[in-house]
Amino acid sequence: MPPRALLASYRRLFAAPGATAFTLAGLLGRLALSMNGVSLVVLLAERRGSYALAGTVSAAGLVTGALGMPLLGRLVDRYGQSRVAVPAALYNAVPLFALLLCVRLGAPDWTLYACWAACAAAPNLGGMARARWAHLYRDDQAARHLANSFEQAMDELCFMAGPVLAMLLCTTLAPEAGLLASGTLGTTGALLFAAQRRTEPPLPVGASAGQRHGSPLRVPGLRVLVLTFLATGTVFGATEITTVAYADSLGHKAAAGALLALVAAGSCVAGLVFGLLTPRRAPVVRFLVGAAAMAGVLLLPLAAGLGGAGLAVLGVVLFAAGTATAPTMVTGMTLIQELLPQRQFNEGMAVAVSGIVVGISAGAALAGTVAEHAAPGTGYVLPAGAAALALLIALAGRRHLRAAGARENAERVVSASV
Repeated sequence: MPPRALLASYRRLFAAPGATAFTLAGLLGRLALSMNGVSLVVLLAERRGSYALAGTVSAAGLVTGALGMPLLGRLVDRYGQSRVAVPAALYNAVPLFALLLCVRLGAPDWTLYACWAACAAAPNLGGMARARWAHLYRDDQAARHLANSFEQAMDELCFMAGPVLAMLLCTTLAPEAGLLASGTLGTTGALLFAAQRRTEPPLPVGASAGQRHGSPLRVPGLRVLVLTFLATGTVFGATEITTVAYADSLGHKAAAGALLALVAAGSCVAGLVFGLLTPRRAPVVRFLVGAAAMAGVLLLPLAAGLGGAGLAVLGVVLFAAGTATAPTMVTGMTLIQELLPQRQFNEGMAVAVSGIVVGISAGAALAGTVAEHAAPGTGYVLPAGAAALALLIALAGRRHLRAAGARENAERVVSASV
């Protein structure tokens, strides 16, 4: 599809007043999030001379982030986006800049762990943006599908551009420049996002009155999705470390960033194209098809790695491997919106993202171990195996996901009768 036609198809999303403003503000915050990992590693490797320290400090932040994100999501569902995002963004800037100060002053290593672990209150702007789209187009299933596809593509775009920007700042200005920029962008983006009050979803009746609704994990379908996303996160983490190790074994470690950008590019393009397709099957069927496609295409980098392929061939297969992740993630987010009531949207999406974060951490750790003790390319068995596991989990739990299809069909009947 020509780029002009593609843009015209997505233009309908931004007909709603304020949609462009909250989208641009949210992109700032998500760009900052994608810069954090690389910025932290470069900073600690340069100033402390230890990649091991950088890795364990980063892991501490992932753990607390995975725990803190659902708690923030619950607060957002109870008190509203702006009332939570503003104090969270202002608070989160404090430990981040404290870490920079500790590095500068040569403080003990434990202070770095404490500061980075405290950076767990970053607002989940991606989840909040999806909640806004779900509210704006609550009566238009096709527009919600388009919006979820757009959001996934923007996530991939940020994770292509963010690490590159972070590396550029850290290497051309100063090792601290990446985190300084991400802290500034993240805080600014969150504050601007919160300021867009006219597109903020209203609180459900009784949401702020202290009513208890329990954890969204009590919904069996969400448990299935979180486990599937955990396996999908393992795909991401294992692919990243294995690709870096493989490129290094060929004497082209610097090319690893471009190879990983191709994975994100494949997912970004697939997400945009997927949004243009009219959903004709139940969401559970679309999810299963996406998971099966992901398991299939991830055999390509495994074959390339075990076969000793060069960087050009590996780049092609990694781009192809990325094309199946976006449709799976888009449909997964749609299922969350269908399974959960509005009062638990943000917490439910935060729980799902936490599953991805935990999976990324586990996949990176496993791939690092394999890279040290096995031949180059062997590590690609991990993302292939994790994708197969995601498919098996989705198949085993498909009956719990059919509740979303029932709700979607009911909405179609209501819309047709109006």
